[in-house]
Amino acid sequence: MTAQRIDVYTQVTNTIIAAIEAGAGDWQMPWHRSGEGLNRPVNIDTHNTYRGINVVSLWASAQARGFGIGTWGTYRQWQNNGAQVRKGEKASLVVFYKEFDVEETMDDGETEQGKRLMARASWVFNADQVDGYAAPSLPEPTDPVQVLDRAERFIASTGAIVHHGGSRAFYRPSDDIIQMPERERFLGSETSSATESYYATLLHELTHWTGHDRRCDRQFGKRFGDDAYAMEELVAELGAAFLCADLGVTLTPRPDHAAYIDNWLKVLKADKKAIFTAASQAAKATDYLGGLQSAGTEEAA
Repeated sequence: MTAQRIDVYTQVTNTIIAAIEAGAGDWQMPWHRSGEGLNRPVNIDTHNTYRGINVVSLWASAQARGFGIGTWGTYRQWQNNGAQVRKGEKASLVVFYKEFDVEETMDDGETEQGKRLMARASWVFNADQVDGYAAPSLPEPTDPVQVLDRAERFIASTGAIVHHGGSRAFYRPSDDIIQMPERERFLGSETSSATESYYATLLHELTHWTGHDRRCDRQFGKRFGDDAYAMEELVAELGAAFLCADLGVTLTPRPDHAAYIDNWLKVLKADKKAIFTAASQAAKATDYLGGLQSAGTEEAA
């Protein structure tokens, strides 16, 4: 049982480490896409989006193997939907948690009944690996102004205080404010407009904002020690990726990622559960922000 759990954590972590190392030269992370938007992976059977670590793991797998469709399912799920996984195709790992009843002996010798979650592996295939599946036609591209209006409404509904000025973007916990450069300071790229770069950066800082002790109270404590800052940056990066995928904003690489990549790799290689922790905290942050949305505003979770 323990060996399987370790294998799950190790395999997922190694997949993501490989994807980060492959793209480190040009700051391309598994949550970036060149020339196209990025959505959360979806299950073919339930039509639900994957969450937390499974989002990052499947993004990494799709990047490494060149999959262009974000739909996934188990071998049986594809069969149930009239499709067949091609012979020789290699599955990608996702994780689910199963609850077990446990009996624990306390210091006084008494026993107590409790619950414990155990990580379990499941294996899924991408739509590009099956025959007999007709991908639904893609919707017409959303008007960029409309997409950004949606992002604007989402951010405004959180109540976060955003100040503009200066040349750096950051969240300052002591004042509980987000500081952003003026919009005209942001530059576009081949895959996104300057305005999208602005919103992607703001969503990164908004994820930091959720860590305040009056919100998600995100602390990494002694476990990560001097690497706690790198972990917080990884959470903010993943949170921004999740939010950009939900809101239709193209997330592009930022040159300052280079300062963090080595630290991220060091943390992930030293602790096989670190990426699980980061993805879980990022999911909690996006869930929190989604819960702040007013009636009529689509949630980001």
